[in-house]
Amino acid sequence: MMKMRKRRALVLAGSALALTVALSGCSAINSILSGGPADADRDEETGQVTESSNIDIFALKVGDCKMESASGLIQDADVVPCGEPHDEEVYYEITMDDGEFSDEAVDAASQECVGDAFTSFVGVIWDESTLDVYPITPTKDTWDQYNDRIVQCVISDPAGPVTGSLAGAAR
Repeated sequence: MMKMRKRRALVLAGSALALTVALSGCSAINSILSGGPADADRDEETGQVTESSNIDIFALKVGDCKMESASGLIQDADVVPCGEPHDEEVYYEITMDDGEFSDEAVDAASQECVGDAFTSFVGVIWDESTLDVYPITPTKDTWDQYNDRIVQCVISDPAGPVTGSLAGAAR
């Protein structure tokens, strides 16, 4: 069974999120059955990815560095150790409250990606930063069928790949 998640663009000029691009992922069971890894090899103490791997999109964790996801439908993510060149990093996660699925509630939760979480991670406020952010969010299907309540905040440098974490980048 395919699980859909969304990659949303954040727009903060007094309006809600403007662009939605659907992402999809297979469940860990589907990944295992198809021969693909559900998760990457990780350091037992830190949980950090230790070698490049293609993982189920739902195995993505805070601190993971990855290559840019193509627009449209995807089933997985290419993660790499953060010490290697990469395009994006998952820096924060929001767990939404139970209840009925609402695009408005998901959009509101996604705004946390450019609030205090961003400032704490990068070291400057989002309005003064040169870095880009987007959230990966639940869809109605994953919300209802898989109890998916996680919004993940992903950061990148529009200038190109980076080596190491963007934590404390102050730009």
